[in-house]
Amino acid sequence: MLRKGDVRLGIAPIAWTNDDMPELGGEISFEQCIDEMAQAGFEGSEVGNKYPKDPKALAKALKPRGLSIASAWFSSFLTTKDPQVTYDAFIKHRDFLHAMGAKVIVVSEQGHSIQGQMNTPLHKNKPVFTEKEWQNLAAGLEELGRLAADRDMKIVYHHHMGTGVQTFEEVEKLMELTDPELVYLLLDTGHIVFAGGDPVEMVEAFGPRIKHVHFKDLRQTIVQKSSDEELSFLQLVKLGVFTVPGDGMIDFAPIIKALSTTNYKGWIIVEAEQDPVLAPPLEYALKARAYLREQLGF
Repeated sequence: MLRKGDVRLGIAPIAWTNDDMPELGGEISFEQCIDEMAQAGFEGSEVGNKYPKDPKALAKALKPRGLSIASAWFSSFLTTKDPQVTYDAFIKHRDFLHAMGAKVIVVSEQGHSIQGQMNTPLHKNKPVFTEKEWQNLAAGLEELGRLAADRDMKIVYHHHMGTGVQTFEEVEKLMELTDPELVYLLLDTGHIVFAGGDPVEMVEAFGPRIKHVHFKDLRQTIVQKSSDEELSFLQLVKLGVFTVPGDGMIDFAPIIKALSTTNYKGWIIVEAEQDPVLAPPLEYALKARAYLREQLGF
């Protein structure tokens, strides 16, 4: 059983304002976002593009609302750039998150990624790494793991649609290539199901390395549209391919049961990037919190 205290529930600000498409939710303020997160009953958040960059200012805003920072996305470019570029940027990112009390750092390789390209078809143009790029990625991630460990933190790798680590097989390869004491894993339910995988299989295969979880649901009709039409990742987001747990096609009960068997401890973050005009963030945050309360018992 997942226990309150061992597991903390948060929600990502991308439901209020989208980092890749700032026009989605551009009118929503940082204050509205964190007010509604707290109102919906969440205790944490990841970092969005409207959040103060100064740790003291951010902490001052979050504390009265009972919110903490769980983590924040970091883009690595270990397959396409001098790794020192990634290391230098990572150290600044790490130190900011450390100041906010976060214990994990979300890392996703963006070399060759098409996830941020509005007109590049998602399935047709999926990047595939060469063996040399795989080796560079593994070595670079291990170095990021060492840099994180210097602050008693861990990196968690985010498999993601439109990148070179998207499928179960690609996640498996990355886990085999990297030191389990340096490179950990973020389980994103929506992304692995979208990629044709099974979240329960992910937990069974990599459970001890899963140190951060994103609960994301999918709308079956839009997933099917992604196969029938040559649409980009961002176009699919705008159409509503993602939604909150309990509102889509994924059954979270067996995923929660699988996480329980691994004695998972850490954050579960609701993440569902949608157009806030079509999916009012507070309404969907409340829906997600009610569903998780039903599923988890807290």
